[in-house]
Amino acid sequence: MAAIKKTETPAIPDYWAEACKHLSKKDRVMRRLIPQVGDVAFQRRGDAFSTLARSIVGQQVSVATAQRVWDKFALLPRSMTPRGVLKLKVDDMRAAGLSARKVDYLVDLALHFDNGQLHVKQWSQMDDADIVAELVAIRGISRWTADMFLIFHLARPNVLPLDDATLIQGISQHYFSGDPVSRSDAREVGEAWKPWCSVASWYIWRSLAPLPVDY
Repeated sequence: MAAIKKTETPAIPDYWAEACKHLSKKDRVMRRLIPQVGDVAFQRRGDAFSTLARSIVGQQVSVATAQRVWDKFALLPRSMTPRGVLKLKVDDMRAAGLSARKVDYLVDLALHFDNGQLHVKQWSQMDDADIVAELVAIRGISRWTADMFLIFHLARPNVLPLDDATLIQGISQHYFSGDPVSRSDAREVGEAWKPWCSVASWYIWRSLAPLPVDY
């Protein structure tokens, strides 16, 4: 999925400073990376439906293409809501640049929200695994997308997204001198990050990118 520029008002998670202090104390790499990155943090975005819709639009295309298609698609409904998307014509969605598969995915996403299959109001009290199970039941939502949603929308502090290639690359670079890294290796590194795996993952991403990571 490509990251897409967002315009919603951000909010830095209130646990960020505590997490950085813990990670700097427990992990030698974090002790170095956190000061290098400086006084920044990832910022929560939402609403839930738009966030997931953007993730679908951005799959397997460049950032620029994803933004261009989203801008066209977002003009179609009166409001970017499940009901608004369900009222759209397939031909209009295709004309905005969406593939037939992504149209199907967006419709399925809207149906899941509209018919109450997702326990959105209960997510704040639900375990990460239960939320992931709900999300991956939606066509076009992978475990990776669900993990990004947990981190960047719900601001869950302890998500280790092992399906993220950039995270694996960063762990290889910072912990294994560039040698290949298995999921088991990455999971072992993540043990030292608990209960702040999301924060550590963000710093790994940020260490490899000149711009803040935003999904």
